[in-house]
Parts: sequence; C-alpha cells; structure tokens
Amino acid sequence: MVDQEFYSSAEEALKIIADKSDGKFKPPTLIVIADDNCDPKSLQYALGRGAIEYEKFLETGDPDFAWKPPEDEWHSIALGYTSGTTASPKGVVLHHRGAYLMALSNPVIWEIKEGAVYLWTLPMFHCNGWCFPWTLAALCVTSICLRQVTAKGVYSAIANLGVTHFCAAPVVLNNIVNASKEDTILPLPRVVHVMTAGAAPPPFVLSAMSKRGFKVTHTYGLSETYGPSTVCAWKPEWDLLPPEDQARMNARQGVRYIGLEGLDVVNTQNMRPVPADGATVGEIVFRGNVVMKGYLKNPKANKETFANGWYHSGDLAVKHPDGYIEIKDRSKDIIISGGENISSVEVENVLYQHPAILEVSVVARPDERWGESPCAFVTLKSNVHASNQQQLTEDIMKFSRSKMPAYWVPKSVVFGPLPKTATGKIQKHVLRAKAKEMGPVKKSRL
Repeated sequence: MVDQEFYSSAEEALKIIADKSDGKFKPPTLIVIADDNCDPKSLQYALGRGAIEYEKFLETGDPDFAWKPPEDEWHSIALGYTSGTTASPKGVVLHHRGAYLMALSNPVIWEIKEGAVYLWTLPMFHCNGWCFPWTLAALCVTSICLRQVTAKGVYSAIANLGVTHFCAAPVVLNNIVNASKEDTILPLPRVVHVMTAGAAPPPFVLSAMSKRGFKVTHTYGLSETYGPSTVCAWKPEWDLLPPEDQARMNARQGVRYIGLEGLDVVNTQNMRPVPADGATVGEIVFRGNVVMKGYLKNPKANKETFANGWYHSGDLAVKHPDGYIEIKDRSKDIIISGGENISSVEVENVLYQHPAILEVSVVARPDERWGESPCAFVTLKSNVHASNQQQLTEDIMKFSRSKMPAYWVPKSVVFGPLPKTATGKIQKHVLRAKAKEMGPVKKSRL
C-alpha cells in the first residue's frame, strides 16, 4: 500500500529487489492511496501501471470475515527502524503485548479522551507513531493529517479544525515558537496539549511554548521501548516557580510509564544504581513488557544491548533526589576536553538562549591542546543576516563565556542548515564527521 505521492519511489524500490533476486522475485499487488491534495498525475500514473485504488480495494473485502487474534501475544506486530542519529539504523522488532500495553498507557499518562481532536505532526513511521494509532482508535479520537508539517499548518489546524492534542519532536516545537507573524494564529482558541519526545527539549523552547498557551508534557523513550516510556510528571509545587524554572524542571525525563516495569540509572561497570544526588552520571536502563523483542537478524547487537538482563539505552543521565531522571547526553556525544566530560546537551541548552540562533548542535572536534573541544553547528533565525560570520562567531562565544564554564565554550562555530533524519532528529554522527574533516583546533586558537 503506497501513497500516490510515493508511488514512483515504491516502484524503484521493487525494481532494486527484483534486480537482486536472480529472477525469483514475485512482484506484490500494489494498492495506491489517493489524496485530493496531491497532483492527480501521480494517481493517474499509478492506475495506468496497474495499481488498485485503495477505496476500490476495500470494496472487495468481506465484512463478515472472522478475524483471528495472534495465538501468542509475544508474536511480532511491527518492524521499525531506529533513526540512525548516532550510527546505522537497526531493525526493531516489537510484539503484540508491548503494543497493547503502551496503547493503553498513553491515555493514562496524557490528558486525552473520547472527543479529542489529534493532529498528526508526528510521523506514524516514527516508533509506530508512539503507539498513538492504536490509542486513538481505542478512544474514538478524530485524527487530522498534515501532508507537510509546517508551523502555519499547525496553527491553522488548531484555529480551524478544533485540534486539542498533538505529539512532536522538539525541532517541531522550535519551528512553532519561531514562526513568523504571518504564519502564527494567537491567542490559541483553547488549551492545546502537546507531548514532546525524540530528543532532549531545550528549556527555552518549553518555556516559549507555555507562554503561547500550549500545555507541554515531556516524555522520553526510544524505538526499542515503543516510543515514550517515561514522563516528566508535573508536580503541583512547580506551579509556584518562575516560568524559566518551570521549563527547566519540565525538561527532565522523569519517571517510568505505568506500563514499564523497570527503569533505572546505573553504573555500567557494576550495574548498581547511581545515588539519587542529581550529579552522578550513569546509563539509563529499561526492563519489562514495553521493551522490544530484539534487533532483526543482529545477534551481536542484541547481546550487547540486553547485557545483564536490562535494555541499555546508551543515554547518560543523573537521578535526582525525587527519583526523576535527567539526560545529560548520549554516550557517543559526550565531549572529553582535557580530561573533563562536557555534556553537549547542556551546552546546546545555553546556546538556544542566544537571540540569533534558531537551531544548534554541539559535537566534539579534535583539539591539539585539549584532545577534544566543543564545536557548535548553528542555524540562524531568518531575520538574522549572516554577512559577517566572524562577528557573529565572536558574539556567540562572548555570550557563551557569560553563561557557562570556560571549558564548555565552543572553540569553533559553523553556520548553515543541520542534517536531519526523516523524523526531524539532528544527525550528530554526520556533524562529528564534518568536525573531524575540519582538522584539529590549533593550540594558538582562543
């Protein structure tokens, strides 16, 4: 089944398979899904190639067909791929039990019920839409789809289609708060509930969303845990804090979902939980029914990721005295400068406060003196002219020195668009390669 916009891509993919199969490949029946918002030529092309239109295909079905559930809830329900932000994508195999539990955990965690109107800004191919296709079906929620996710489209759907809820990665929230006046419709006609996950959201972005009338629930998880499986549950006492402090608290990854049995931050050397002091860094590990079956045809990765009976996330975090966890970085993204560990996430959170910066990603760059030093890749806001990049670089470094320890300050700044995955995540491994190609920072450089 393929959307008419992507029909030619599907044909190309099938041709690649056929060419590699030595004549043994049997082409599947192609069902094309029509959309009035698309150029009709692509639909006409598909039908001309023998594809069956989706609605016509449904008419051939038997409404009295006796559907049988899987014999075992451990049977696989979906194969999805990790987004490949740190390495090559891996195939994640999920089972029916986990999908069922996560689908019913979602409305318990979030304020969503029958009668809600949900906007699909989150791709359904991203961890099965965080299991929300099943959640929305269970609650009879109305789904609104966007062919292209834009700030204008989001604001328009809220104003004209009654949207009450949507999920989005932080990059989408950043686009919403930085939208032009022409694309923005404020004040919001109602409180709009937003669930964000997929990357650690900068507190600045969370604060800006709240000021615009959005109620943001911050969750955290991975493809391997059916999408979000921890939540930064809001505490009543946070209502008394200044907005900036509220955003800082809400940026934590929080506590486990009700459907998740085990969550902890551990010392990877001995698997002992780290003290709840908000300072000792360990790795986030998961255990329970909302953890994947394993990676497809990858026994080596499975052995590593399930070592000692836990799923190892690769995310480094601390545990606060109240039990809430907070990510400091991916293990591959930590910058080691002069023997000191620098969290790229914390440097990014500061840089997001700079008035000229729209997006930023910080990675390690080789450094002749310190081994590694922070390198900031920056996308500027549309109203900022990048004609004098040297002056902008100096201004960003001056701003950084006033906000963070000296050894955190980026030694180099690169301007331009950031490479992203199909789900909107910044591809840090691509940026690390670029930083390496730039060569080491010279000793004489400040």
